Amino acid sequence: MTRKIALITGASRGLGKSTALHLAAQGVDIIGTYHSAADEAQAVVAQIEALGGRAAMLQLDVSQSASFNDFVGQVGGVLKEVFAQQQFNFLINNAGIGVNATFAETTEEQFDRLVAIHFKAPFFLTQKLLSLISDGGRIINISSGLARFSLPGYSAYASMKGAVEVLSRYQAKELGPRGISVNTLAPGAIATDFSGGAVRDNPNVNAMVANNTALGRAGLPEDIGGAISTLLADGSHWITGQRIEASGGMFL
Repeated sequence: MTRKIALITGASRGLGKSTALHLAAQGVDIIGTYHSAADEAQAVVAQIEALGGRAAMLQLDVSQSASFNDFVGQVGGVLKEVFAQQQFNFLINNAGIGVNATFAETTEEQFDRLVAIHFKAPFFLTQKLLSLISDGGRIINISSGLARFSLPGYSAYASMKGAVEVLSRYQAKELGPRGISVNTLAPGAIATDFSGGAVRDNPNVNAMVANNTALGRAGLPEDIGGAISTLLADGSHWITGQRIEASGGMFL
């Protein structure tokens, strides 16, 4: 039986790493991207291989859309050389950055960078990868709980995620004839190094999150990796065009 393959952007750490390891534990092979941490990326490859899977890591700066054509060529080469396949099954648009700035203080430079990474990249990278995604495949775009609830300092970031949620519905509609399902997974506050690691490292922020979450704690990377792997399981293909929030019930 041919093993399925997932392409995960930002797979060297945080939510992308957790997703890669959860999927590998389910027998899915991984093509991951990393921005600059090559050593971290190779450490993830070693962990996946220890689970009996295969993995490859490719460098990609998702803010540089001009590089996407070359990247797609690299993915095609890796599929043939490493996995003996022509297409992959799952695309998880995960790579991102955090910007915390009030609406009044957000700069055009910050705004444009968020557009490039959080909206333009999922739009055009997915578009250019379409020929390499198998019919019946799955796409998951990562959003944020901040697209539903509002916390000062995230107006620009959350607006990009709101755009991604609309994009996901259109992708689901237009790619449906190929049997490709598209969903948005929206994490709540997660204890990682994202956005300076505030949820993980600041006890006051962590306590605020826990006190406003039905399950009584901040999220962990494993919570999101587990949710994504569940959405990509065989029994979930009929779910498409949906926003699924994995926040432990934050701000219900």
